[in-house]
Amino acid sequence: MTDKHAVWEGDMILSDDRNAVESTWPTLEIPYVISPELESRTDDILSAMAMVSEHTCVSFHKRTSETNYLLFQPSKGCASYVGFIGGEQPVFVASQCIVGNIAHELLHALGFHHEHTRTDREQYITVLPSNIMEGMERNFKKHHGQTFNLDYDVGSIMHYGRDFFSANGLPTIVPLGNAKGMGQRVKMTKTDIERVRHLYKCDVKETEIKEEGSSEKEEDAFLNEGHVSATKPSAA
Repeated sequence: MTDKHAVWEGDMILSDDRNAVESTWPTLEIPYVISPELESRTDDILSAMAMVSEHTCVSFHKRTSETNYLLFQPSKGCASYVGFIGGEQPVFVASQCIVGNIAHELLHALGFHHEHTRTDREQYITVLPSNIMEGMERNFKKHHGQTFNLDYDVGSIMHYGRDFFSANGLPTIVPLGNAKGMGQRVKMTKTDIERVRHLYKCDVKETEIKEEGSSEKEEDAFLNEGHVSATKPSAA
């Protein structure tokens, strides 16, 4: 049985022929605004942001005067643009959308399409177009692009379940192997986390920070040993 909330998500406002698109955010610290109409959903939205940022280098903070920011606003469904578009970028949150649905839309906003739209999906699943709701076919369209050589993840928070957007109660996706967790909206998998880390070059950023910290420590140790830095005048 799939999550009853899952049918409310997946309306990608923009489409792109990439699994991970080039339109990444120009910053790792993404500003956001929560519409007053969604005040009661603040905890859920914050939890979704925490799910994304906990194991990645991407973080979220309340907007002050930034030009580019996410605006969480109410809607009949959960939806997002795919990737960075600039300016005020809406993330739509319906009353039915749980924390996992919101995290799913945040990953769209960061630049990711659905896992089941990878071009190598036929090795893992079969999509049945005849069972898909009219108008929702685009959510099953394959996208060419960067997968960072990560394994296909049927349990990804970005993967649909068996009967997502079914028009007749029959499966829209049939797994060819182990389908454990397919369609789950509970947590980001290890592969989900790795994708974000790769797309936003988290390991590179963290290495730079560590190296910078090491240089400072080495300089301090050098000075403490009685040496004088050429850029720092000695006391008279």
